[in-house]
Parts: sequence; C-alpha cells; structure tokens
Amino acid sequence: MSTSNRLISLDVLRGLTILLMILVNTPGSWAYVYPPLRHADWHECTPTDLVFPFFLFIVGVSAWFSFKKYETKLSKITFFKICKRATIIFLLGFLLNLYPFFDFGSVRVMGVLQRIAIAYAFGAIICLSFKRERILMVLGLIVVGYWALLYFGSTTDPYSLNENIVRKFDLYVFGEKHIYKGFGIPFDPEGLLSTIPSIATVIIGYLIGQSMSLETEILKKIKKLLVSGALLSFTGFVWGYVFPINKALWTSSYVFYTAGLATLFLALLIYVIDFKGYVKWVKPFVHFGTNPLFIFVFSGLYVKTISYLIKIPSKEGEISGYKYLYENVFIPLAGNMNGSLLFALTHIVAFWFLCYLLYKNKIFVKI
Repeated sequence: MSTSNRLISLDVLRGLTILLMILVNTPGSWAYVYPPLRHADWHECTPTDLVFPFFLFIVGVSAWFSFKKYETKLSKITFFKICKRATIIFLLGFLLNLYPFFDFGSVRVMGVLQRIAIAYAFGAIICLSFKRERILMVLGLIVVGYWALLYFGSTTDPYSLNENIVRKFDLYVFGEKHIYKGFGIPFDPEGLLSTIPSIATVIIGYLIGQSMSLETEILKKIKKLLVSGALLSFTGFVWGYVFPINKALWTSSYVFYTAGLATLFLALLIYVIDFKGYVKWVKPFVHFGTNPLFIFVFSGLYVKTISYLIKIPSKEGEISGYKYLYENVFIPLAGNMNGSLLFALTHIVAFWFLCYLLYKNKIFVKI
C-alpha cells in the first residue's frame, strides 16, 4: 500500500474525529443532549470521550509520516518546524479563548488547541530524539510516573474532583480566574499537569504509524494493528480497576484504552478502504480531514460570534443568535431533544460544505 493511500485512511479517521467534535460541541441546547454525546460525569468513558484522544493519536501517526522525509531524526530543521507549529496552535487556542471580549483578567489559559500544541511538541521531540526502544521506555515513565504523581499527590482521594493534584497544580500556576469552571468548581480538563499523559497518546500514535510503515503487506499490517489495538485497550481496561479511566484527568489507563480503540478503528478503515476498496463513501470525511485545524477554529469562532455578538429581539427581550436559531427553527421542526441534535447535524453539513469548497479549490491551511 502506498503512502498516499495509507494517508487517505488517516484523513478519513481525522475527518470522522473532526465531525464528531462538531457534533458534540454544537448541540442546540446543552440541556437536551443524548447521553452518548455527553462526556462522562467523572470516571468511565462515553463515545464523546474518545474524540479528543483519537485526534491526538492521529497527530502522532501523522508525525511519523510527516517526518519520514527528514529521516525521523531531530535536527535544527525539524526542531524549528515543531516549535513553530506548536506555538501557532497554542496561540490560536488562546486567542479563541479570548474572543470576543478579550478580557485578559479572566481568560482561560489552557484549552483543546493548547493541549494539542504541547502534546505534539513534546511527543514529536521525544520520538525524533530516540530509537523505538528508548521511546517505549519514555512512554512507560510518563504513564507510570503520572500514576504515581496522582496517587501520592493527595492524602485523601487522589482521583476525586476536589482533591486531585491536577486541580491543585493548575490553581497554583494559573489562579482560579484562569481555569475552566464547567465542573462547578475551578478545574481544567485540559489543564497543564494533565497534559503530560496526553503526550503519551501522541507517542503511541507515532509508534503505531511507524509499525504501519514497516509492514508492506496490507493484511499483515491490519493484523498487527488489531493485535496492538486489542492489547492497548485491554491493558487500559484492566488498569482502570486501580487507576480509573477518566478523560478529565487523562489517566494513564485512559491513554491506553482510547489509543487501543483508535488503533482498532484505524485498522478497520484500512481494511474497508485499502483492502476491500470501498472508497466512494470517504470523500466527505476526507474533506473534513484535510483542513482540520481551520474548521475547528472556524467553528469555534462561529459559535462564539452568534452566541455573544449577535442579538435578536424576542418576547423575552434580546436573545443570542444561537438560541434564536434553536428555539425558532429546530424546536418547531423536531422538538427539544431531536431539535438539539438536528441543530448540530445541520451545522456539520454547513461546515462540511465549507471544507468541500476549500478542498475543491485545493486550499489546504497548513502551518
């Protein structure tokens, strides 16, 4: 299988992940969301909790193919490329948090793009600096070290919302005003300390990409991915009995469990697309997958714009454009719950059309 074909499967997985990001981030109302489209309240893992680690896994796989032309070694050129890319992604995330009010006194410092930037930078530098055996050693140190850090970092319940060291560390570094408060108390699910194990997710993706590249026969490639994915997920599942699978803390068990599922899903896509040749259905996902950063940032800016800047008169007084659309278009069409879902699906179609136009005109936003 050629590199280009292999990357089509990866683009499809990336596109699916971006599509799901939009789906779970853009309901008509957060009060009306089906359970699989919500994050777990704390421990455990819903389908929604797979979206972010899948994306970081893809970042790792892509890094292997991206740096192959540089002999997958750290040099001045590759180091500069990594730092430049990570800095731009981090700043985009920070600016997205600032928009539209630009209140530096209470802006959240961390976020999804910020975590991607840090995990990518450290993951790529580690992977380009060492051979496979040393990379595996570093991976082990990260996941075991993080487990020890959480376990010994609290004298009471180390994995609880209130007492975990992740929250204490972020409060100390950023202060209460600059941390996410969606859990009812200041706690950032994309905090700085919990970004450490997300580096491991990128590393696993890189190693899976390397493993794919070394195997030329497609069926053997798929079997190798299936075995690797099953072992990773099983390890994470079993480890979860003592170190709970938890997306908000990005626990080490969560790292293995989700990376394993991502590997299995990638194997399935390679089987369907590259081995069986079923390719007619992939185009919309390729469109999403070839401009992921652009569409993520654009969707975030769009939601914030119609939520905070666009106000429409109503019987209740002025309401946001976001709420107006949901209540006056989608609730009459499908009711509260299905209307909320239809709202998200409609936006997926709208954002896909934008991605299609970019793809058709060969516009690929890269950094």
